[in-house]
Amino acid sequence: MTTEAAAAAVANATTAPGLRRAAIVMIQLGKDWATSVLSHLPESDVEAITAEIARLESVSSAETESVLHDFRTQLAARAHQYQGGMTFAQHLLEHSMGRDRAAEMLERISAAAIEHPFKFLQRADPAQLRTFIGDEHPQVIALVLAHTPPETASAVLASLSSAQQADVAHRIAVMDRTSPSIIRIVETTLKRQMSSMLQPATETARVGGVDSLVHIINRSDRSTERQIVEGLHGVSPELANEVRSRMFLFEDIVQLDDRSVQQVLRLVDANDLAIALKGVTDVVRDKITNNMSERASTNLMEEVDLLGAVRLRDVEEARQKIIGTIRQLEEQGQIIVRRGNDDEFVD
Repeated sequence: MTTEAAAAAVANATTAPGLRRAAIVMIQLGKDWATSVLSHLPESDVEAITAEIARLESVSSAETESVLHDFRTQLAARAHQYQGGMTFAQHLLEHSMGRDRAAEMLERISAAAIEHPFKFLQRADPAQLRTFIGDEHPQVIALVLAHTPPETASAVLASLSSAQQADVAHRIAVMDRTSPSIIRIVETTLKRQMSSMLQPATETARVGGVDSLVHIINRSDRSTERQIVEGLHGVSPELANEVRSRMFLFEDIVQLDDRSVQQVLRLVDANDLAIALKGVTDVVRDKITNNMSERASTNLMEEVDLLGAVRLRDVEEARQKIIGTIRQLEEQGQIIVRRGNDDEFVD
C-alpha cells in the first residue's frame, strides 16, 4: 500500500459521517503512517481529521473492523483502477531520478513512441498519388504533401494547376500544428483508397512550414519553381519573399560550377565574403578559395582569422548579400543554379 493510495482512500471519507471513519483509519495506521498520509492531504482535510481524532475517546472493535474492511476494499478497488501510460511513467521517473532528468528521458520516450503518419507514402508513385489527391481540398493536399518525401511532393506539386500550386504552397508554408485526429482520418482514408498498390503506415503533430515548402521547391525544375513562387506571390507577397530568400542557402554555392563562382566573387564585397566564411565547412571554404588566385585566397583567409568572433546576425546578413548576388546573376541568365530535376548538362 502506498501513502498516496491511502491518502486517496481517506480523502473520500472526510465528510461526516465518513470523517469519523477516516479518523478511525488514521488511528489504526499508527503515528508514522498517519503522518505520511496526512502530508498528501489538503490542509482543510488535515484539520478536520485531526479534530475528529481528538474527539474520539473509545471505538468498539466491531466498528473498527467494519471501517478497516471498507478501507481495504477501497484500496483494492483503486489498485485495479491503476493503469500504465505516460502519466504513470512520468510519476515513476520523477520519483526515481528527479524532475529534470525525468523530463529529458520522457522526451526521448515520447519521440520514440510517436509513429510517423503517411509512412506508407514513402514509396508512393507521384503520378498515382496525384490521381488520388488531385481533386481533394487544397488543405488536404497540403497536409499529405507535408508528410511525403520532398521528391515525391515536388513531383505532385508540379503536376497541379497554377492556381492549385499557389494555394497548396501557401497552405504548406503557414501550416504549423494539425490535430492528430484529423491527420489520422485523412491518413486512414487515403490508405484505404490506395491499399491495392501501396503498403501500410501512421503519426506526428508538427508538419509543414516554410522549411517544408522550400525543401519541396528546391527539388523542382526551374520553371516549376518560378511558377510556384510567382503564384505564391499573388496569395502572400511577404511569404513569397521569405520563401525566395531561403530557397538557396549559402552552403549551396558548392553546387555552382567554377566559372559561376568566379563571376559571383567578382561582384561581392571582400569584407562581406570574409564574414560569410565564418563557421563554414571545409567544402564551402575550398569551393570559394579554389576559384581565387593564391594571393587573393591567402589574403581572404587572413582577414577571416583577423575578424575573430562575429555575431551570427552579421554572418547571416553577409551571406544573404552574396545569395542576392547569385540570384541576380541567375535571373540575368549569366549563371545557372542546378536543381534536383533540371535537365542534365554537358560541360
